[in-house]
Amino acid sequence: MPTPQLKTADESITGSRDAIGFTLRLGRALHSYGIPAHRLEEVMGKATEKLGLEGQFFSTPTSIFASFGPQDQQQTFLMRVTPGEVNLGKIADLDEVTTEVLRGSLDPAKGSEMIEQILSAPHRYGRALTIIAFGLASAAASRFLGGGLKEIAVSALIGLITGLLSLLAGKYQSLGKVFEFIVAFTASALAESLTFAIGPYAVSNAMLAGLIVLMPGLTLTIALIELSTKNLSSGTARLSGAFVVFLGIGFGVAVGGAIPDLLIGAPRAARATPLPEWTEMIALVTMPIALTVLLRAHLRDAIWIITAGALAVGGGHVGVKFFGPEVGVFLGALTVGVASNWYARLLDRPATITQVPGILLLVPGSVGFRGLAALMDEKIVSGVDTTFKMILTAVALVAGTLMANVIAPPRREI
Repeated sequence: MPTPQLKTADESITGSRDAIGFTLRLGRALHSYGIPAHRLEEVMGKATEKLGLEGQFFSTPTSIFASFGPQDQQQTFLMRVTPGEVNLGKIADLDEVTTEVLRGSLDPAKGSEMIEQILSAPHRYGRALTIIAFGLASAAASRFLGGGLKEIAVSALIGLITGLLSLLAGKYQSLGKVFEFIVAFTASALAESLTFAIGPYAVSNAMLAGLIVLMPGLTLTIALIELSTKNLSSGTARLSGAFVVFLGIGFGVAVGGAIPDLLIGAPRAARATPLPEWTEMIALVTMPIALTVLLRAHLRDAIWIITAGALAVGGGHVGVKFFGPEVGVFLGALTVGVASNWYARLLDRPATITQVPGILLLVPGSVGFRGLAALMDEKIVSGVDTTFKMILTAVALVAGTLMANVIAPPRREI
């Protein structure tokens, strides 16, 4: 019978260093791609447990604290991180690497190298396609909000401009700091000015749909989920960040709308001309396809993202019909959450891939913007009422998301 090979002290130290390095790189990567604090801490904790380490973790939107070892002999690391955009494709890639390392089929050192390769990989979709996706998302949002042909065309134009400005903001850091204000200013000025070129239309619909990608509804929802899961520091910081974005967009819209009023007069507003109901089905397919590009998901997941969007909207419509708007959002979030967890178990992929796009079709960002706009117009009662509806909608969305994990437990944390 062969004698088991025992690791030397140097090998054990090297193994621990590799495991710590893998855990830290994994945490930084997941944070940069939009994973909430409670899920990030769970993933890092699971990684250390599987790799034979003791670890404690604390995550905020701008930092990660990680401590390894027994309580009185801990080695602590601080990583300063910047909140990043959701990247579903790279989250899926990180999930594959993490699975291989935790199941023992890949060495932690090799896993760290693969994480670095994922981080340095170029964007999955080109600039032109990304700009087109912004326009398609805005056009679909206009239809969901009841827009007609004019509103859809104007919102698509605003979306294309938003996409172009987002690429410039990524290239020039100074522009990125005032990105929301500049886009809102441009959208407001353009939406009001075009009424003199193409005739009257619903300005608010076109402007809101054009800005829909900027609305921090998902950030607000994640913040409330973090608060619900007792991640108070991260949840409070993220909630404050969402509020600041709302203010920046609101101020940009107010300033952008004032300039055309001074130069060419008040906009020629009119009600939107309703479109046939079948056009909503086109929007229901167009929006998830656009989100597949904007969230940089793998092309193979496009059909699942479309399905998740249909389930979210379908569940929401059923809830609204029988119980009211808040219950509709709850039922939509519950439906897409349960379906996403089943998807994760059956295909061995992260539930995030389908859950995030589904939630984006339900988030209360547009409601919050309307409340802020009413307050800025000194319509206090209407503004407070609309803002309260936004909060209630967000709470319903969070409740549905958390309840889905009870009904259909997720395969894993990522």
